[in-house]
Amino acid sequence: MLQFFIAVDVTVVNVALPSIGAEFGTSERQLTWVVVAYTITGGGLLMLGGRLGDMFGRRRILMMGTAIFAAASVLAGVAWSFPVLVAARLLQGVGEALALPAAMAVIVMLFPEGIQRSRALSVWAAVASCGLVLGFVLSGILTEFLGWRWIFLVAIPFVLLVLAAATFLLPADASRERVVLDVRGALLLTATPLLFVFGVVEVGSDQDPIVWMAALAGGFVCGAMFLRSERRAAHPLVPVTFFHNRSRVMANVATALLSAALSTSFLLFTFYLQQRLGLSPLATGLTLVPLAVALIAAATFVPRLLDGWGARACILSGLVFTALAMVTIAIGAYLNAPGPAMIPAMILIAAGMGFGLVGLQYAAVSGVTEHDAGIASGVQRASDQLGGATGIALYVGIGFAPAFTGVVPYLVSSSLAVLGLAVAAAFASRITLPNTDGAAS
Repeated sequence: MLQFFIAVDVTVVNVALPSIGAEFGTSERQLTWVVVAYTITGGGLLMLGGRLGDMFGRRRILMMGTAIFAAASVLAGVAWSFPVLVAARLLQGVGEALALPAAMAVIVMLFPEGIQRSRALSVWAAVASCGLVLGFVLSGILTEFLGWRWIFLVAIPFVLLVLAAATFLLPADASRERVVLDVRGALLLTATPLLFVFGVVEVGSDQDPIVWMAALAGGFVCGAMFLRSERRAAHPLVPVTFFHNRSRVMANVATALLSAALSTSFLLFTFYLQQRLGLSPLATGLTLVPLAVALIAAATFVPRLLDGWGARACILSGLVFTALAMVTIAIGAYLNAPGPAMIPAMILIAAGMGFGLVGLQYAAVSGVTEHDAGIASGVQRASDQLGGATGIALYVGIGFAPAFTGVVPYLVSSSLAVLGLAVAAAFASRITLPNTDGAAS
């Protein structure tokens, strides 16, 4: 249930963004903070959250993260200003970073390796997919009839149920050996995209140029400090040896670039349907139902094709599908097409997510051992979230800058996404996997 509502929270804000902007008087560029604040802190602190679970006990950290998520949801629901809402979203990301790795680790430990664990993780993935899908529809319904604040408040009873279930159903944590935490690395990994995103969003605004220039410079400095810190740390967040596997590195770079395009597409759909076509939140949510159905179909059938196609073929297919979707969005916006005309783009996005991310997840953990499986999974998840957040800030931030108006923002954002996908394809084409991967080897 926790995974379900965390997944819902990733997409539930999309349809509500125009209503949030109308209440607080914020532009499309500034509204990107409602999305990226959550995903950046969640992705940046994810691996630290996993280490805290190992150190202090997964049940304890699961409950702590869930409680933080609940408190942040209340704060978001009653936010009296846009900065308070963004702060609440940042706090929700912290809750996710603590709770999600602990919850997954509990599943791994409760179910023995083999068919039971495989089935449990399949259910986990299916629940996440359903949460992402429901987020689109639920956002439209709640925003239309109850107001956008309820997209956050509705989760409270269910999160409290998770806390109760964890209290009574999960075994108490055993005593654990203390491990050294790379807190500095986690903070630098989170600060890098936060500063970068702030700089990109504020470019062209009324802010003093020194502000956004300093933020961009700070982002690059924090990134360099992170790499230096990881090389010197006795217990780094990401061991330097992780980067010795070229294919794994290529897969994570491609993951970030694909996620950037996918996340951008969700916002472009929302802005186009509501801002350009003037649809209500409910009508927007219903228009996005084909995307939801296609996502469920992709999550169900694509994993079955992996053995026959090979990971690299799936990855390249997903990148092509996503690029075609971005082109379709740009053409639809240019022609001022009605909502149903965007259905082909929605289906292509679902196919891109299904083929691309499944193949990249496989490549990102290929060849791992018992000692680095957790690190590889954490890095892949972080690449997905941080890539999506940074992509939204960069592609939507530049596209919806004050210099661009009318249909141009959709063309600019889509073009930037396609360019990023081309770079991702260059990296993906160099991925080599073991012979067991068939076509991808």
